[in-house]
Amino acid sequence: MKGRVRSIQTGTVRPLRVGDRKLMSAIGKTSVPQAHAGPLGLAGDEQSDLSVHGGLSKAIYALPFEHLAWWQAQRQKQGVTLFDEPLAPGYLGENLSLEGVLEDQVFIGDLLRFDEVVLRVTQPREPCGKFNAVMAYAQAAKDMVQSGRCGFYLAVDVGGALRAGESFTLERGPQAVSIAQALGHKAWKHLR
Repeated sequence: MKGRVRSIQTGTVRPLRVGDRKLMSAIGKTSVPQAHAGPLGLAGDEQSDLSVHGGLSKAIYALPFEHLAWWQAQRQKQGVTLFDEPLAPGYLGENLSLEGVLEDQVFIGDLLRFDEVVLRVTQPREPCGKFNAVMAYAQAAKDMVQSGRCGFYLAVDVGGALRAGESFTLERGPQAVSIAQALGHKAWKHLR
């Protein structure tokens, strides 16, 4: 199976308002044309809470680009935005916006092979309260889990340069558990 990197995003830790509290977060990402992938993620990308983000098994967060239109529609339904302007890649905190792979097609242990880099799928994203704050509605985390539009974390098996627009090949691992199954639901049938 083939796919493409639609865009690459990195971010730095900065204050994020969550209710009446101000927390530190790097969920907001900005597009870059390329980035070096190392064992702990993309050069220039930071994580604020290393107990739940980052590390060897969560070095990079990937989200199917196809989900952004759905998330924009959810925000409109909640009255968060009145505009049809699409969400920018990186808005949900993703480092890689990927085309051509969805959560029901990707299994824990699968490899994404790029020109220089090899990334290994490790687990689905499980959203937190910061996600609700960024999406600006209280049910966003619940919507992520129920819809299966969660994306997945990647470990860096072989580091090197990743470039926006670059193609990759999905190489099958043991295929024991898909990302959709690991998230614990069957809603992935509605992703197509």
